[in-house]
Amino acid sequence: MTGEARHRFVVGRLWAGGGATALVAALAAIVVILVASGLFGVPVLVPTGEGAWSGISAAAYAVSAAAAALAATGLLHLLLLGTPRAKSFFVTIMLLLTAITVIIPLSIDADRGARIATAAGNLFLGVLIAGTLSGVLHSAIRAARLVR
Repeated sequence: MTGEARHRFVVGRLWAGGGATALVAALAAIVVILVASGLFGVPVLVPTGEGAWSGISAAAYAVSAAAAALAATGLLHLLLLGTPRAKSFFVTIMLLLTAITVIIPLSIDADRGARIATAAGNLFLGVLIAGTLSGVLHSAIRAARLVR
């Protein structure tokens, strides 16, 4: 198998899976908000500018999670087009980005419960998006093999 053959994938399947991942991420973000605020009575935090942080609404968190999933799909697509071992790079980049979204809220001056809820929610969403898109990648590559 040549290096070029390893990068064959069905673009439509990749983006359909990315769209489905965006929907799943949006719903998972709503679950995070419901657990944080409904069960523990703490907000999920978002930066509001000039070092200030405040609670984010469920809708805004859901849209942000969906946008992150679509951006991750775009990243995966670009990596598939131009890098060797695209999945390894994708997973590594996603884990590092997830780590950043976990560390930042833990390092701010805010209520401890809100910081932990935000970090845990971001960790959950990052792992969910990376894991789901890794599965989508396998499906898109497998579909390309069947087309040949």
